[in-house]
Amino acid sequence: MTVGEMPCKRGGRPVVTGSLKITRLVIYLDNGPDNSGRRTQFLKRMVQFADWSGLEVRLVYYPPYHSKYNPVERCWSALENKWKGVLLDCAAFMLTCAQRMTWKGRHPEILCLIKRDYPNGIKLNKQEMKPWEDRLERSSTLPKYDILIRPIKANQEVS
Repeated sequence: MTVGEMPCKRGGRPVVTGSLKITRLVIYLDNGPDNSGRRTQFLKRMVQFADWSGLEVRLVYYPPYHSKYNPVERCWSALENKWKGVLLDCAAFMLTCAQRMTWKGRHPEILCLIKRDYPNGIKLNKQEMKPWEDRLERSSTLPKYDILIRPIKANQEVS
């Protein structure tokens, strides 16, 4: 079952559907600076999410400079082709372009536009990060690109 097919309620807690019980969420990431396997604030939040949801979270990063393997990068190029050279000075116009584009024969589903600023430069020092880093199970062969986070508390079932 892919993430897109994962049955869930708003709020993100796992859902039991019949005999199907979701226990692991695999997130494929593009290895950008905001969510890399060394980004302290991101990793802390992923550990908190694993504990909150009861899901085992596996972070799998695409290798750097290999956009041909990354479906997000391929979709992004389709969007860039849609707005070729147009001045993007209005959020509503950008959303309209995005809704009209197609990738693999489908239009994207745009759920909402987030209109708040995210603070930059928030970091945890080594001492603050230690308890969170201890929770990360890094692959012995690819420690930067394959990270497993196991929840501390038992899975919560939401019907």
